[in-house]
Amino acid sequence: MNCSEINTLRHTKVFIVLAAISVAATGYAGDQPLLGLPSIPITSTNPQTPEKVTLGKRLFSDTRFSADGSISCASCHDAKKTFTDGLPVAAGIRKQKGTRNTPTLINAAFLTTQFWDGRRTSLEEQANDPFVNALEHGLPDHAAVLAVVRGDEKYRDTFKRAFGVNADQIKMGHVTQAIAAFERTLVAGNSAFDRFEFGGDRNALTPAAKRGLDLFRGRVGCVACHVIGKDSALFTDNGFHSSGVGFDRIQPRLAELTARVMKDRGEKVTTNSGAVSTEMLGQIVFTNSDISELGRFVVTGNPSDIGKFKTPSLRNVALTAPYMHNGMIASLKDVIEIELYVRGGEVNRPIIITPAEKNDLVEFLQSLTSTNPLSE
Repeated sequence: MNCSEINTLRHTKVFIVLAAISVAATGYAGDQPLLGLPSIPITSTNPQTPEKVTLGKRLFSDTRFSADGSISCASCHDAKKTFTDGLPVAAGIRKQKGTRNTPTLINAAFLTTQFWDGRRTSLEEQANDPFVNALEHGLPDHAAVLAVVRGDEKYRDTFKRAFGVNADQIKMGHVTQAIAAFERTLVAGNSAFDRFEFGGDRNALTPAAKRGLDLFRGRVGCVACHVIGKDSALFTDNGFHSSGVGFDRIQPRLAELTARVMKDRGEKVTTNSGAVSTEMLGQIVFTNSDISELGRFVVTGNPSDIGKFKTPSLRNVALTAPYMHNGMIASLKDVIEIELYVRGGEVNRPIIITPAEKNDLVEFLQSLTSTNPLSE
């Protein structure tokens, strides 16, 4: 798929994210899951309410929470771009480039870890970090966020309605809970695949997409990581794997880079209590492209995690190019080539498919694009 085709898909499918925004503005996804998705996991410490969602949506789009007033959460997670930014790597204040591709927020509510390296385990935790990352929002501390919301009359009113707190009682936890509540409304199922697999519509997929699904489940074995369940499909195992993309650049200096990470973990990242500061981990991976390629290792310090990154969901994947953790891959066909190589290494035999079969796989992946997913 070329860039022109990708842009066409984005424009013709923009109603996906507009539907998400519509629901987010009026309340939150109901108890009934969308076709193809499980029920949205809601934490007992942050129950979902319309007031929180409304507040979270405003916080998500407020550029005052950045050092130069130019960046909000929505800058990188743009509703018109399927809650991504369409760039190889994210760009923050003063257009500074980071090291990681911006993942979509659609269906992020179902992920067990956040960020490509899984350094956060909830949407609430994740929402803390970009504000104080030097290359993202660039604020000196979270007090700058609280100064804005406590000093804004409308925010004071909405925090009161959402959490029952007065201005001087607003904490950063309230801010991140509201943002997370909004993000949990950004769910999309009901794709052609879902109607075929879970809805019983045997005509929902084209013949080519059906052949692609057979390859996906069978000879190519993509389903090993991009899981399809009995009643729903998140298309991720929530695990961490290596694709090798970008690793060749750092391999000659692997010993040097891993030693540097372990030194930084000891001196900069580990707090006095012995805990690991995920905010500092974010600073390390977002400001050094070589260290960023170490992946999960930066979080765990475990050599077996070197070069491993979280398995992304494939839902709406046709709309979220470029691909991989560093945005190096432009098309689905190129992604398939890489995955064939990786899967071949895992099963100790080459996996060879014809050009026609590759096209079938692409058509199947395109069938994972949701159609007006929240209208139900």
